[in-house]
Amino acid sequence: MRLDFPDFRLGTVLATSFTGTLSERHGDAVERIPTPRRLVDWMAVYGLTVDSCTTAQLELARQLRESIHAVATAAALQAPLPAAAVHVINDCSTRGRAAAILTPQGTREWQLVSTDRVADALSVIAADAIDIIAGERDGKLALCASPTCQAAFFDTSRSRTRRWCDMNTCGNRQKKARFNANRSRDLAQRSS
Repeated sequence: MRLDFPDFRLGTVLATSFTGTLSERHGDAVERIPTPRRLVDWMAVYGLTVDSCTTAQLELARQLRESIHAVATAAALQAPLPAAAVHVINDCSTRGRAAAILTPQGTREWQLVSTDRVADALSVIAADAIDIIAGERDGKLALCASPTCQAAFFDTSRSRTRRWCDMNTCGNRQKKARFNANRSRDLAQRSS
């Protein structure tokens, strides 16, 4: 029997894409990595190939995801970073032994080298989070304007004024809601 899982919401920034594996945090939450196998699948999409994942490793991954979300949200709001979440990110970053390698095509790939390849992959994600939160990359952290989402995302647009974590989901949903509200208001005014 095939289980149907929600599609991954893919982005170009590893750490914030990872936090997107739980979406609609302030509405009907959608868990996109409900099983260890789905975490393996998500990691493969980002070139972090692992053979398997245990339930304990999935729980650690979710703990890292929530820590990144908490710290990125605080950073976007220019609030103090939650110490417990910072600890989780740092612990995951130092736990793995992943190495960046250059391919013959001139691209970077991650070589997961320890016996705990999931820990290696989580260290790559944690290090990416550290880079964006510490301001090491060109862009800024922001929060999605959707009231049911409010996901932290890394805005690399020229003006740094992006409002949605993903225009194809949150942005379109909000535009559609605004259109329908205006249309209903116009119809009500015409019938009066």
